[in-house]
Amino acid sequence: MTENETNRQDPEEEQKKKFEILCGVVIAFFAAVLAVTDLGGSKFGDDEIIAHNEKANAYQWYQSKSIKQSLAEGQRDLLKSFLEAGALHGQAAEQTRKTVEKLDREAARYAKEKKEILLGSAAVGKENWVQDIDGTFGKVVGAKQWEAHAEALGEAGDIFDYATLFLQLCIVLGAIAIVMQIGRMKWVFFVGMVAFGIIGTVISVMAYLKAFSAPLGG
Repeated sequence: MTENETNRQDPEEEQKKKFEILCGVVIAFFAAVLAVTDLGGSKFGDDEIIAHNEKANAYQWYQSKSIKQSLAEGQRDLLKSFLEAGALHGQAAEQTRKTVEKLDREAARYAKEKKEILLGSAAVGKENWVQDIDGTFGKVVGAKQWEAHAEALGEAGDIFDYATLFLQLCIVLGAIAIVMQIGRMKWVFFVGMVAFGIIGTVISVMAYLKAFSAPLGG
């Protein structure tokens, strides 16, 4: 091999090494972004499952209050019918009226509790707080709030999936760029890698913003 050929090959080899280093650094960066995206998708995916479970629990709680309200109203209406029919007199009638008033208050209380359980303490206002959590009022997160929270996290999860897809394609294109022997095609795949990586990063940021802004009161 002549000296001219050696000098001609050295710059080519040096250029190849520089390209591989550049490509490797960019791949490492977007791989880190992919790892953060996967972490967020997993974390908020777990939060979505929790939100769905809490929503189901809240609706069961709401249903139990509905049953109690229906029983109270049924007993009240039955006693009212006895009074209206004149079947009770004297002290019995007076005691029955007091029981009817008590059942009326219970039914009204259950109705307010149902509203707070459905909408949440923040939505009904302090004057309508009737349901406590471990002895503390104003802490109820409503079924509708959990539902909205779960839906928002589900939408964020879809966005995380798109971000993951673009970032994975980015890394694939980067790997192809490194092994590609044709100079022009190397740069085509490199540019493609950067483009997909930027798109994936932007979508990942959007997913995080969507997840962090998911509404939840309480």
